[in-house]
Amino acid sequence: MRVRRAAFPERVRVLFISDVYFPRVNGVSTSIRTFRGDLANEGVETHLVVPRYDEASEASDEPHVLRVSAAGVPGDPEDRRLRWGALRRVLDALPHEDFDLVHIHTPFVAHYAGTRFARRAGIPCVATYHTFFEEYLHHYLPILPRRAGRALARSFTRSQCAQVQALIAPSEPMRAVLGEYGITTPIHVLPTGLAADRFRAGDGQAFRARAGLGAERPLVTYIGRVAHEKNIGFLMEVFVQVLAKVPQAVLVIAGEGPAREGLRAQVAALGLTQHVHFAGYLARDTELLDCYAAADAFVFASRTETQGLVLLEAMAQGAPVVSTAELGTRSILVPESGALVVPEEHQAFAAAVVRVLGDPGLRVELAARGRAYARTWSSAVMARRLKSLYTQLLTAPFTVRASA
Repeated sequence: MRVRRAAFPERVRVLFISDVYFPRVNGVSTSIRTFRGDLANEGVETHLVVPRYDEASEASDEPHVLRVSAAGVPGDPEDRRLRWGALRRVLDALPHEDFDLVHIHTPFVAHYAGTRFARRAGIPCVATYHTFFEEYLHHYLPILPRRAGRALARSFTRSQCAQVQALIAPSEPMRAVLGEYGITTPIHVLPTGLAADRFRAGDGQAFRARAGLGAERPLVTYIGRVAHEKNIGFLMEVFVQVLAKVPQAVLVIAGEGPAREGLRAQVAALGLTQHVHFAGYLARDTELLDCYAAADAFVFASRTETQGLVLLEAMAQGAPVVSTAELGTRSILVPESGALVVPEEHQAFAAAVVRVLGDPGLRVELAARGRAYARTWSSAVMARRLKSLYTQLLTAPFTVRASA
């Protein structure tokens, strides 16, 4: 069915729907909160529908957040699974005329509920493709052959992408991947960017004091979800080689996730118990900034990032970055970005980390370049681009897509 808006609304009202949000800390949660704050400054009102985690997190929510009953996810204590019946009742109670557009952020229950709401309301629907499922599905369904898992992920993605009027890819490499899938829905490259508060200086010494780590110990730091697809096991193996050259070094792993217990077992097997510190979840506006600021080298080797916002956050705090450049991180780790880009090869990666730890001048240089480069990724600019996309969708005829 072809639909044309009668008139462009004075204030754009967008319904965000996601299967994940704070207190669950990850890139999707960060992206949603960052865009909501900056869109509000651009005159775009967003309402967010997300899972209910606990009463404490719900009490601290920002305006226009609707929490929906959710069940636990087997084997993953962090995540929640939206209950379809509860979600449908919440959405059915929302007046269709209160919204101009639906923006979906995850491909699970939220996707189907969001497209259903958009069809019934006769309004456009856009989805952001935050997660590269092809490369991580096998970690969570190990009984599924890798080739079969990739085929399933591609088929699943094509089906969902055909149900919306526009797609957002956080990086150009991710857009290219979607193009290779044969997706014909228009794809717009739009990173999240960094909010202004990410540049507030953290206190590295405060983090060291809380963690019981002496000021003289070089810190090699990973921050992010502690998940299989993040390739932290590789970083652990690299750290063994770093330790041979810098025996006082400590590997800091900040975050939580399903791979934590496996990594603890790996630490014990490698004899690294006295040299690895699991920091767990850190308060985003205080402790997390302190952790970044304490890093003598920030390390990253994920193969599945659609953007890699954590790299920009590290740069904003002046943490010298040593990282591989795969998929979305290739868009961030460009020349003069303040990072040493290395292959996923143990010796080369370890040599780069040892070089950074042993050269104070290089650390100062990388920190200065990183801070300057991170400032070019303003989230306010990205929000203006997103509002422009909304404008395009609301001023052009569109087809209400049937459910696949």
